[in-house]
Amino acid sequence: MTQTQRVFQAWKGSNKFILGGRLIFGPDAKSVPVTLLLIIVPVILFCVFVARHLRHEFSPYNAGYAILVVTLLFTIYVLILLSFTSARDPGIVPRNSHPPEEDLRYETTVTPDGRRTPSVQIPRTKEVIVNGVAVRVKYCDTCMLYRPPRCSHCSICNNCVERFDHHCPWVGQCIGQRNYRYFFMFVSSATLLCIYVFSMSALYIKILMDHQRGTVWMAMRESPWSVALMAYCFIGLWFVGGLTGFHLYLISTNQTTYENFRYRANSRTVAYNRGCANNFLEVFCTKVKPSRNNFRAFVEEEQHPRGVVVALPTTTTTGEAAEDENGGRREKVEDDLDIGDDLMNISQRCNPAEGSNHGLDIDQSILGVAERAATIRTETRHGSWGSGRSGSWDIEADVSNSNVRERPS
Repeated sequence: MTQTQRVFQAWKGSNKFILGGRLIFGPDAKSVPVTLLLIIVPVILFCVFVARHLRHEFSPYNAGYAILVVTLLFTIYVLILLSFTSARDPGIVPRNSHPPEEDLRYETTVTPDGRRTPSVQIPRTKEVIVNGVAVRVKYCDTCMLYRPPRCSHCSICNNCVERFDHHCPWVGQCIGQRNYRYFFMFVSSATLLCIYVFSMSALYIKILMDHQRGTVWMAMRESPWSVALMAYCFIGLWFVGGLTGFHLYLISTNQTTYENFRYRANSRTVAYNRGCANNFLEVFCTKVKPSRNNFRAFVEEEQHPRGVVVALPTTTTTGEAAEDENGGRREKVEDDLDIGDDLMNISQRCNPAEGSNHGLDIDQSILGVAERAATIRTETRHGSWGSGRSGSWDIEADVSNSNVRERPS
């Protein structure tokens, strides 16, 4: 085994990594600085042109400083939630390097000249039982696995994400099982921050009116930045406030944005609804699952010894031994698999009745391949992150708080 590069350097998705793979973003991570500016700039303007003038407007004399302190602390809290949302693994399902072997279907096709050729297919969907409801899961060609329930492949990040909600361009990241909680807290906290800045700006307008004993228009001319901040927060409330209300509904019914827009109210969404109280507990009071990906681990590459055949030979040869690329003879390996037996097993698996009477009706040159080829390649299935893994996804073990089992075919 040789260790050449880390997982984040060989990553097949569209994500971007910084700090040596410690932080992961989506491909549209450039939108995160824009989101930061949309939060920080109005807060700075509020502190300079509004909160600074409210320091001595309350009793006791310095009580107004609390407005500044609350503003700064709450802004820092919102920015921390933004970082938790956009800079962490949202729940990416590691890819397989091969399709799951236990789901392969072996079939035999007949060529025009009467020869039978074995072919391998994989079902596009299969059904699993979730809380007594049949749910269909799909096979992902890109990740070469059956997606767990509620998992979907994000076309922007090019990854399968557990409990996929949506891809948010404002945070530059997919919203999934591991960061949905922080996304909702970020959106709802941004809503509260907008309400707070709007209220304090309106309060300052009211104080100016009382001091000058004038009209509201005179107070607005005295502090135009208060008016601008109120307008900005009012517009922002339609966005973040609307998202907060929508996601409160989704949480109460245990839906995702993807499920709500695609499936509406059908058996797929009903299967996960555990009641309003339990749905909120599931989102906010359950432990966040650890990431399935170690982005800083080294990718292990297998070094195949000289003489290993990369693919099965398909051309007919005489009794001569096969030669390698350099013209030298391949060394004999005593533990090689018998290719003729393997092909016979495939045929019997597809046609058990014919296997006992007629055998495998394939070109006899293929059946003699074990005598012509010295070795074949045996390959260990492993995931894209470099460590050995099973090719299939254990759905039952990976869906928490749900009674999930595969439906018998």
